[in-house]
Amino acid sequence: MKNNRGFTLPEVLVAMAVGMVILTAIYAAVISGQRASGSIQRKVTTFQDARAALELMATEIQMASYNPNLTTGIWRAANACNTPSGSQNNRGIQTAAVSPYNIGPYGITIEMDIDGSGALMDHTDEIITYIYDATNLRITRQANCDPLGPQPFLGGPLADGSITTRVVNAITNPVIPVFRYFNGSGTDITGSLPGGIQDIARIEIALVVETQDFEPGTNQRRRMIYSTSVIPRNHVVKQ
Repeated sequence: MKNNRGFTLPEVLVAMAVGMVILTAIYAAVISGQRASGSIQRKVTTFQDARAALELMATEIQMASYNPNLTTGIWRAANACNTPSGSQNNRGIQTAAVSPYNIGPYGITIEMDIDGSGALMDHTDEIITYIYDATNLRITRQANCDPLGPQPFLGGPLADGSITTRVVNAITNPVIPVFRYFNGSGTDITGSLPGGIQDIARIEIALVVETQDFEPGTNQRRRMIYSTSVIPRNHVVKQ
């Protein structure tokens, strides 16, 4: 005679319990994978942004003092681009950080006659100011004394309040300056600025960046350092 006996209640409960354990494990694995994927994406974005920012900064700083026509009196005041500079001997590096930790109001202001017209301000990006904003942990960039003021360049809060990258030079231990300045003999002259601007022969740029979000598991932010050395050749050659 065929046995038509079904599952007993304990068997059903055990099967349900096993099924819940399996589903919970699968859910945890999916969530973990999503978090890891998001973390990797944020790290990639942060470090790609830092590399791109460093390359642009190096390219523009390298052009400091470009004056193909050797025009006299061409250089402008860093904070008033329509006003001739009172420090013409500083040429295309009109300001450089005077704080040993590079957290003063200005990082560096560079000037260049990109179009060879013999004048500045008649072409975009002929006067560039990079500022390390230690309060908001970001780098800002201002071109041709833009009336809108310094614009977010790398790190810190964006217009919508979001943050993906933090530029943390000011909170490293020891502090790592964003800019360091050297003369032709390789001597660090950062502490003697702005008086030694004329002697700048090489500029080191260092960006210490980290992700805004914490890493799953470690509860720590991922940090990287990007650096390069720039020789502003036009500034080195005395005009």
